[in-house]
Amino acid sequence: MTIALYVIAMIALAISFFKSREKTLHALKRAWKSFENILPQFLSILIIIGMMLALLTPEQISKLLGSESGWYGVLIAAAIGSITLIPGFVAFPLAAALLKSGAGYMQIAAFISTLMMVGIVTMPVESRYFGKKATLVRNAAAFGFSLIVALVMGVVL
Repeated sequence: MTIALYVIAMIALAISFFKSREKTLHALKRAWKSFENILPQFLSILIIIGMMLALLTPEQISKLLGSESGWYGVLIAAAIGSITLIPGFVAFPLAAALLKSGAGYMQIAAFISTLMMVGIVTMPVESRYFGKKATLVRNAAAFGFSLIVALVMGVVL
């Protein structure tokens, strides 16, 4: 499937190139700039993930974030997710790696949902645009909803 997607992308790029060489080259330059902007964050996250998986044994991960850690593990995962700024395309493979290493579904659900919805790191920017009260209410509601998501995932899975 991956190869098919690459082939389709290359065909679409070739069609675009033949249709308008200037626009295609401009789009490729903009895409490269975007990639350069994302690369430092992406590499730092990969390094952190690699170090974490190298230093922590599956037993330790299971103890901290495993299903037997219960709500304590859910709260740890939710806190980490709330203060971490990781793009989704890195977060989901990280979640899969943590699940393989012994993390529980409730804990991973709390981690991913707070990671995507709660923004402790981005609160200063958000409060500048929406106000402190709206920012606090939104983040508190998102955190509470993340705990509900974890509970539902724990019941369903």
